[in-house]
Amino acid sequence: MTTPYQPLSQNRPWDSQSELLECTMVLRDSHNVMTHCFRSASGRWFDYLPGQFITLELPLGGQTVHRTYTLSSSPSRPLCLSITTKAGGEGSITRWLHRNLKVGDKIRAYGPAGLFSFVHNPADKYLFLAGGVGITPLMSMTRYLFDTGIHTDVTFVQCAQTPSDLLFRRELEHIGARLPEFKVAYVCEKPDEYGVWTGYTGRISPLLLEVICPDYFQREIFCCGPAPFMQAVRDILHAAGYDMAHYHEEPFDTPVREEADRPAHHDVIPDASHGAVLHLARRERRLECSEGDTLLTVAKRAGVHIPSACQFGVCGTCKVKKLSGEVHMVHNGGITDEELAAGYVLACCAHPLGEVVIDY
Repeated sequence: MTTPYQPLSQNRPWDSQSELLECTMVLRDSHNVMTHCFRSASGRWFDYLPGQFITLELPLGGQTVHRTYTLSSSPSRPLCLSITTKAGGEGSITRWLHRNLKVGDKIRAYGPAGLFSFVHNPADKYLFLAGGVGITPLMSMTRYLFDTGIHTDVTFVQCAQTPSDLLFRRELEHIGARLPEFKVAYVCEKPDEYGVWTGYTGRISPLLLEVICPDYFQREIFCCGPAPFMQAVRDILHAAGYDMAHYHEEPFDTPVREEADRPAHHDVIPDASHGAVLHLARRERRLECSEGDTLLTVAKRAGVHIPSACQFGVCGTCKVKKLSGEVHMVHNGGITDEELAAGYVLACCAHPLGEVVIDY
């Protein structure tokens, strides 16, 4: 039966306290990501801000559990809500959702809610940084800008493990083809096994960010993704001297409802006013310095030659073994995870925090 058309003016906004959501579509986005679409049974419309989330009430293992999911839909399309989720391991709530929530099912939800929206931080230029399924609130904002004809300058960077894990790729490229001020770039850790990848390879880094969006200092930045991804972004911005008052983030596993819920970050920022010491173990030398110095700078100042080339963390020539102590390092891909785990650092971009001993 055809659903009758009903003008929004003849109805009221959906009330989560009085009406369930009905699942209308289940779409597969990748091998482990799905989109569930919902409507209100009475045809009521949805009123929310782009980037907000809802809380679903799910029957799991004989219990009622609540889980928040950011909306990937836009309030510019008010008759439908959608969530895009990545299945976790066996027994996870989202995997249950993927296996059990079908078209026609009705479910209780609360919200929408949340503070992560450009509505609170209007700007002429934005940089959206998405890690994995953290793309959802940024996609909601992008769809709203496109649907409402707001020609805002946006650079959208999506980071994923492989090209097959990229989400909403065709839609993003369609928007970019229609709006010259909307630019999209992809960064994948590795290419697909049997595919050709012509985009950026690796992880987000100072060099990649500069290449993709050279004017990011002039942009309001919105970032969402796993905690390590957002930590890497913050480290890059701190090191570059970006004004963090214009940086906004949302962890996709714990959306923020109120200002008091925002997690406190204890980011390490090397301070040139704090003293440090570099010990060269093989030479039995003790070199006093500050956190603002790099290991390479300290060694050169003392007349000790550590081979180096690029001096900004790309080539890996200045790799040295750290025997003890802590350093803060923001590099550009010149060192592998295996080398980091083995204790190696890049002298050109590693800052000593306290006393550091290297095998040199």
